[in-house]
Amino acid sequence: MKDSLRNKLDILTARHDALNTQLSDPEILRIPDRLRQLSIELSEISEIVQKYREHCSFEHQIQEAKLLLQDEDNQIQAMAQAEIQELESSIQNTSDQLQRLLLPKDPNDKRNIFLEIRAGTGGDEAAIFAGDLYRMYRTYVQNQGWKVETVSEHEGEYGGYKEVILRIIGIGANSRLKFESGTHRVQRVPKTEAQGRIHTSACTVAVLPETDEISVDVNTQDLRVDTYRASGAGGQHVNRTDSAVRITHLPSGIVVECQDERSQHQNRARAMIMLRTRLLQAEIQKQHDERTEARRLMVGSGDRSERIRTYNFPQSRVTDHRINLTLYRLEDFISGDMDQIIDPLTAEHQAALMADMELDGR
Repeated sequence: MKDSLRNKLDILTARHDALNTQLSDPEILRIPDRLRQLSIELSEISEIVQKYREHCSFEHQIQEAKLLLQDEDNQIQAMAQAEIQELESSIQNTSDQLQRLLLPKDPNDKRNIFLEIRAGTGGDEAAIFAGDLYRMYRTYVQNQGWKVETVSEHEGEYGGYKEVILRIIGIGANSRLKFESGTHRVQRVPKTEAQGRIHTSACTVAVLPETDEISVDVNTQDLRVDTYRASGAGGQHVNRTDSAVRITHLPSGIVVECQDERSQHQNRARAMIMLRTRLLQAEIQKQHDERTEARRLMVGSGDRSERIRTYNFPQSRVTDHRINLTLYRLEDFISGDMDQIIDPLTAEHQAALMADMELDGR
């Protein structure tokens, strides 16, 4: 383990002990805000400190085992050598785990997300592909135990969607799906193709972390609010009342709409959350563009013009172009078994962060 990493872990361990001492003081109970602050800080570093202490224990054990190599008994020497090999493997594992635990945390990883799918080039076939992506994501989300809501949808003429927006509720949703932003390309023979020719179509996917109510200040004078009658399934209120809401943010031109809830008030509240999310994302993108000289993450830039993945049905192949990974299990993947690509993407992202840490000498 590098000295810089060990020094950082020693500091965290000392802080962990100091926090335990402060929290054991009965006087802290009289200051609820301070108690909460210290408790949160302790919970954030406890796993790292516990893993570091486990790592140090392995190091201590390996030093003791090396002393046994000097024993005159060959059998004891052999046992010590076997123990050393096992301990070296454990030390390497805990070292790798500690490096991952020390990676900078994405503050949005615990947030709910909006996942937007829009048909791109390809006409009706693109809309049908958008429907395939919609079902793929819904299945994956449900398998993770998260909750999913359809915020708005505009169906294609021959099936699928011209646009569909989902709200995904669950811890870890953003951390697992944030690398899905970009252009998804499909290659297959459309059902309407009489001569059996392969067509290429595309959809864009955007994953936006949901903002807090107070994250973005919106001046109501900058808004134009339109109401209209919701379409599609939804009960007796559909097509009878103007419950759907469309909000236009005039300075930026951003338009959001919601027709999923039963009342106009509920739809307006949900649309405002989406608007704040879009405005925050626009500000984040603006800051990102201004930092063109800064390091860029290897994956997950969120650039919609980026072709991130190709789904080739004739060859049953799915290729993620960011990490040059090709799998011949397209049917499984499109059916919601997405971890076979999400896991390598996450690993590549973590490797990039580790490389940045080493360059910074942290």
